[in-house]
Amino acid sequence: MVNIKEVLEEEFERNKSPVNQDAIRKILDANDGARIRTWLAICSRCGLCAESCFVYLANERNPKLSPAYKFKQTLGEMYRLKGKISRAFLKKSYEISWLQCTMCKRCAIFCPFGIDVATMISISRNVCHSQGFKPHSLSEFSENCRKTGNHMAIPEEELIDTCEWMAEEAEDDYQGVEIPVDKPNVKFMYTINPREPVYYPQDISYAGIILCAAGESWTIPSFGWDCTNLPMFCGDRDLAGQQVQNVYEKALELGAEKILITECGHAYRSMAFEGPYMAGYADGKPPVEIVHFVRLMYEYLRDGRIKIDPHKKIKEPVTYQDPCNVSRNGGLWEEARQIIPYLAEDFRDMSPNRDHNHCCGGGGGIMPMGPKYKPVRMASGRVKAEQIKATGAKIVIAPCHNCFDQIHDLGEEYDLGVTVLSLKEIIVEAMIIPDHMKLEVEI
Repeated sequence: MVNIKEVLEEEFERNKSPVNQDAIRKILDANDGARIRTWLAICSRCGLCAESCFVYLANERNPKLSPAYKFKQTLGEMYRLKGKISRAFLKKSYEISWLQCTMCKRCAIFCPFGIDVATMISISRNVCHSQGFKPHSLSEFSENCRKTGNHMAIPEEELIDTCEWMAEEAEDDYQGVEIPVDKPNVKFMYTINPREPVYYPQDISYAGIILCAAGESWTIPSFGWDCTNLPMFCGDRDLAGQQVQNVYEKALELGAEKILITECGHAYRSMAFEGPYMAGYADGKPPVEIVHFVRLMYEYLRDGRIKIDPHKKIKEPVTYQDPCNVSRNGGLWEEARQIIPYLAEDFRDMSPNRDHNHCCGGGGGIMPMGPKYKPVRMASGRVKAEQIKATGAKIVIAPCHNCFDQIHDLGEEYDLGVTVLSLKEIIVEAMIIPDHMKLEVEI
C-alpha cells in the first residue's frame, strides 16, 4: 500500500538547496496586480466554493480542502510574508498545489465574486517550481519538452515512422488513407498528445481515417506537434510559453490555416486560452486559429462530411464525460451533445453536467506524476465514479486522454463495469465508408 506521506518526503529529499527568497519575490511581484490583490482580499469565506470542489466532497468535506483555504494557505501566505517563506512552508504548498487541486476552475463559477482559485494555485506552483519543489516524474516529462519539444522525448524520425506505420495499417480496411507530415499550405495542422504515438498509435490512425473520409486538407508537423504543455502544469511558466510558441511557429511556417487539437483538454486550454499570454501575445489571441477535435467532429456530422450507419449506432446506455478544459474552460459542452445522437441510441447525461460537471480527478498534471500518486487520484475521483454509476451507463465517451485513463482506472477501482471510448474510435467504427475509400473487390 502506497503511503503518500512517504512519497512526498521522497520528493522533498531530492531538493536540499536553500530557499531563494529573491526568486520568490520576483514571481510574486510579476503577478502583484489588482486582480490578485482583489481576489485575496475579497473572499468572504461563504463556503460555496467548498461545495463545488470534488476533492472536498470526496474527502469527507474536510474544511482544509475547500478552495478558499487552499489559496489562502498558499499564495495568500506567500504575499502576506512577502516571499520570506521556509522549506516547511514550500512542502505544504507543494502538497496543496498538486495533490489537492487540479485547477479545474469549477469553484470559480460558484464563487459570488468570481475568484479564480486555479490561477492562484498556478502561481503557487510557479513559486514551488522555482525552488525545486516539483513532482519528479512530471518535471522529467516537462524537461523533455525543453530538450526535444515533446514530453515523451520522441525523435522526429520515430514520429514519422509511426505515422507511416499507421497509414499502412489503415490500408487493410480503407483505400487512400494518408497521414501526411509537414505538408504545406493545409487547412489543419493536426497536433497530438505524445501518449498517442507511444501508447495509443491507433488514435493517429483513427484521426487519419476520419480526416481522409471528410476529404480534409491536413498534416501533422514533424516538430511542434506536442500540444499538451505539461510545463504549464509543472509550474514552469517560461518553458510553457516556449512549448506553445513551438506549435504556433510551426503552423505559421507550414502556412496552415488552423491548428487542430486532438482529444485532449489541457492542450485546448493551453493552446487557445492561456498559451497566448505565456508566449507573449498581449492580446491573448493565438496567431493561428485553434480548433478542438470535438468542434470539428460536430461540424463534420452536421454538414454530412462524415455519415454514420444507423445500424451501427451504440445500443448500450452511454454517458459523456465533460473534460474540464474542453467543456467548462473550452465552451464545447453543447457541440458534444449534438454529436452523441449520431452515435448512440440511449444517452444518459451525468448530473451535474456540461460546464457544471465535476473533474474526473486525473487533470492538472497529476496523471503524469505517476503510479505513486494513484491512490490520491482514486480517492478524489470517487465523486466522478458516483456520477457515472448513477447513470447506469455501460460506455463512457471521454474526449480527453487524462479523462480516458482516469475513468478507466476508476472503473476498476469502483467496479463500475464501464468501457471508456474516444470519439475517434466510435466514429471510425460507425461511419459509412465513402466511395473513395472503399477497397476494390477482386472478382
